[in-house]
Amino acid sequence: GETENINKLSPLDKKFEAFGWSVAKIDGHSFEQIIPELKNNDEKKPKIIIADTIKGKGVSFMENKPNWHHGGISDEVFFNAKKELKSRY
Repeated sequence: GETENINKLSPLDKKFEAFGWSVAKIDGHSFEQIIPELKNNDEKKPKIIIADTIKGKGVSFMENKPNWHHGGISDEVFFNAKKELKSRY
């Protein structure tokens, strides 16, 4: 299930800020946001990067379907997912 329905985390950024952390929220699928944020380490306090992501992003039969978040997959499923990702990106 969705994290928010099982164990509500939000507002996660405000919780960390309340304890004195530096917080950065980014698109966890964007290397253009991930790389610079990982390099940005000028703070004198602990830092958390909250990378918003979508489970299975880019694979139509996996995207936003929690049952794909655990366990293994067959070779056939792997190659179908890989084929779909290659066609999109």
